[in-house]
Amino acid sequence: MADKKKPVLQETVEHIESILSTSQTCEAKSSWDCVLLSRQSGRTGAKAFINMICDQFMELHGDRTYGDDPAMIGGIGMVGGRAVTVIGNRKGANFRENVSCNYGMSNPEGYRKALRLAKQAEKFGRPVVCFIDTPGAYPGLGSEERGIGEAIAQNLKVFSTLKTPVLCFIIGEGGSGGALGIGIGDKLYMLENAVYSVITPEGFASILLRDPSKAKEAAEAMKMTSRHLKEFGVIHDIIEEKSPEETAQLIKETIIRDLDNLCSKPPEHLVRYRLKKIRGIGEVSGGKEWWQPLLEVFTKTQSFR
Repeated sequence: MADKKKPVLQETVEHIESILSTSQTCEAKSSWDCVLLSRQSGRTGAKAFINMICDQFMELHGDRTYGDDPAMIGGIGMVGGRAVTVIGNRKGANFRENVSCNYGMSNPEGYRKALRLAKQAEKFGRPVVCFIDTPGAYPGLGSEERGIGEAIAQNLKVFSTLKTPVLCFIIGEGGSGGALGIGIGDKLYMLENAVYSVITPEGFASILLRDPSKAKEAAEAMKMTSRHLKEFGVIHDIIEEKSPEETAQLIKETIIRDLDNLCSKPPEHLVRYRLKKIRGIGEVSGGKEWWQPLLEVFTKTQSFR
């Protein structure tokens, strides 16, 4: 009993807390500010952006297996004279729509609808444009019973090798596998105040820090803002947020510019480039002042196996 060693879990939590206490905040606005802005009620969503960007839009419904998920919108639109397949998470513009759209958290049928539309786009040579805005896939019992994990996994596999250009825009929350389910593309952009992470700050604080009240500090440590992810090379660029109409115009110009370039390339080249880009995520050079301590923290958790 003389040798009283700290449990590994307690030691790990204390190490993470020390990192949080020394983490630098964002220069312009904090990471937590971006989290709050990305969740702001009345924030322009996928449906509104589609209406402003597309000259015409025809919504398509159903996954041809189970049903239609209102939390996932998809269809065919015209952008700059080119037909594109548009897919997006739909949160709703008011409380009634929030409830009917499950706050943007899709069930398996939503991801299977997205997969059906993506395959259709590949068949007819249409580019795909995805708008991501979800806290994550719906974790309910029915969702699990119908195979939410398998549905997202299928999307990751197919979108990675889709033989048509794919552009992705994170316009609000980009949460966990729910965002990845339609977030694999040739180019990935984020709006200025959007966030993108493997888990919510509240989840990080609850699971790793055992204290949900530390969500603000967790957001800083997670490096989940557009500026951080641009530095890490996860996204291609940041789109400035102005009025909804001006922001939609910036997105439209980006779509037209990129598709003019990508549509001229052979499909095999697109797939090769996309896979190379995906496999390159996580190769970090520099930034050891925060990255290396985190690696050391999670190395210690191997003793729990």
